[in-house]
Amino acid sequence: MATPELISPRSPRVSAARRLARRAFRARERRFIAEGPQAVREAIAHRTGGEPTLVELFATVEAAERHAEIVAAAHAAGIRVHHADDRTVADISQTVTPQGLVGVCRFLDTPFEEVLAARPKLIAVLAHVRDPGNAGTVLRCADAAGADAVVLTDASVDLYNPKSVRASVGSLFHLPVAVGVPVEQVMAGLRGAGARLLAADGAGDRDLDAELDAGSMGGPTAWVFGNEAWGLPEETRALADAVVRVPIHGKAESLNLATAAAVCLYASARAQRTAGGCRAVPSA
Repeated sequence: MATPELISPRSPRVSAARRLARRAFRARERRFIAEGPQAVREAIAHRTGGEPTLVELFATVEAAERHAEIVAAAHAAGIRVHHADDRTVADISQTVTPQGLVGVCRFLDTPFEEVLAARPKLIAVLAHVRDPGNAGTVLRCADAAGADAVVLTDASVDLYNPKSVRASVGSLFHLPVAVGVPVEQVMAGLRGAGARLLAADGAGDRDLDAELDAGSMGGPTAWVFGNEAWGLPEETRALADAVVRVPIHGKAESLNLATAAAVCLYASARAQRTAGGCRAVPSA
């Protein structure tokens, strides 16, 4: 087979994709970058407004050969595929070790009202999370734990930051995510939808183990996570039904945000799937 023609690094398509590294440009175009085979594969399968979320794909010749099924799926979905040299793809992805596949995607966040209308049973709320890697990792944890939605308040990092998207490893395409909602509105809305609001904080007056032992975590629950360095502000803690700490049984000073979120979300997921929880347990 002949080597496919490479798109020029000076092409307007390449320039537009490269500018998506900037938040203002992402917001204006309502587009973001997804990198790597897992994220691109999920973006092809995902639909926004009835259309594939992936708008166009840039691939090195080597990556296109290695992931021929992904490129074929993109072609089958009517998505434009551009072959590019390694440097061009690296410039678009802006990573140290690019994976050779970079997609331009439509924004896919869900209005907060739709999240509430679905009466979610398990929700992760990122109230003051500023680190994009942590935000993406918490989203991945929420997906793995079977959460129904994730909410990023207006005080949190941009969902479409390239680091957030990479850290989610495709989970961004798996569950509804609402963005830019004031924390007071989030808390009031979720409480009105029947969720118990648990603020996760290392200085919480309630212990996660004790909550599990008491059998109080089987109902709809929203976990609220705060800033990586200073946790949740007092005014946000005051809006919660309880402030819960993950017990430290060893000598570690604390847990990082993503680890604590995984522990909390899985604790709720297990409680909800046992007898008396709000999720049905499949029969054997």
